[in-house]
Amino acid sequence: MYFNKRNERSGVLFQGKFRATHADNDAYLSYLISYIHLNPVKIINPQWKERGITNESRAKKFLKEYWWSSYPDYLGQKRTEGVIVEKESLPAYCKTPEDFEHAVEEWLNYNAKIIKVRP
Repeated sequence: MYFNKRNERSGVLFQGKFRATHADNDAYLSYLISYIHLNPVKIINPQWKERGITNESRAKKFLKEYWWSSYPDYLGQKRTEGVIVEKESLPAYCKTPEDFEHAVEEWLNYNAKIIKVRP
């Protein structure tokens, strides 16, 4: 509001207003959990969502070591930051670290499968 008044403008300053969407089914919730935890892959492979993953093992290693993500915590790594993670809030299909890793990795490879199928 300050910026708009000072510069005699109106409207939102950045992209647009925040819009929330209710995660009302497991498929969408699974997508959201994976989307959040796979976002750091853009750092090492910016076009992975559009073109597929180029080096899966590198991406997995990067995710497990990425400091600013809760991904390592959900995999069972002991970190100080892990105290703020509520592992119990995940859906039933993510009850173990292996289940969580598998669910996220399915989305990591999802676009690559679609791209290979397209003519």
